[in-house]
Amino acid sequence: MTLLSTRGLSKHFDGLQAVTDVDFDLNEGEVRALIGPNGAGKTTLVGMICGRIPPSSGTVQFDNADITALPAHKRILRGMAYTFQITSVFARLPAAENVALAARRRLQGDAVEEAVDDALNRVGLLDRRDEEAGNLSYGHQRLLEIAMGLVQHPRLLILDEPTQGLADSEIDAFKALIRELSSEATILLIEHNMSVVMETADRVTVLNFGEVLAEGTPQEIHENDAVQAAYLGTG
Repeated sequence: MTLLSTRGLSKHFDGLQAVTDVDFDLNEGEVRALIGPNGAGKTTLVGMICGRIPPSSGTVQFDNADITALPAHKRILRGMAYTFQITSVFARLPAAENVALAARRRLQGDAVEEAVDDALNRVGLLDRRDEEAGNLSYGHQRLLEIAMGLVQHPRLLILDEPTQGLADSEIDAFKALIRELSSEATILLIEHNMSVVMETADRVTVLNFGEVLAEGTPQEIHENDAVQAAYLGTG
């Protein structure tokens, strides 16, 4: 079943065409990686999908409903979570309270604390639950953002550069987490780390100059001459 689809999705900023006529389909239960060179339009596309950026033209459908005009907070209520949309890490609050703020969108009472500890444990931050978020390293703040997404049990979890700032051991743990989550949620992953893409994604979409350059399995994308030339740098 198609969970998310866009048709003719475009965005221009003061004459700059950031995204052009993107048709995109994401099946339920899939892990999809979105890759491309800097400035390819990845974050703009995802911003339109999650409601942070209004499109200049085109449509977005989620769970068979047209959500093009819905604001971001209503998309969250429908089961869409985006690490930079649902979270804004509060530096002076403990890590656990940051996650609890997200959990209270759907839970109450004792269920909140149980869900918070589960989410922190899954991203490897349970031992830091009482630390102020602002004292965490950049990489750990990214993991905290992911915990804030997980605690809402979204149908679609959108992660924008989640491994940036992580140590190699933490990246390995992140790959395992994505494999685990793939049975619970559909995942859209913007990622530059190609080992993460190759090891976790079912399919890959490549953007270049705001347009879809290629789609396919990680192996197909790796062997695509146009992708090699535009992005992987070996063409």
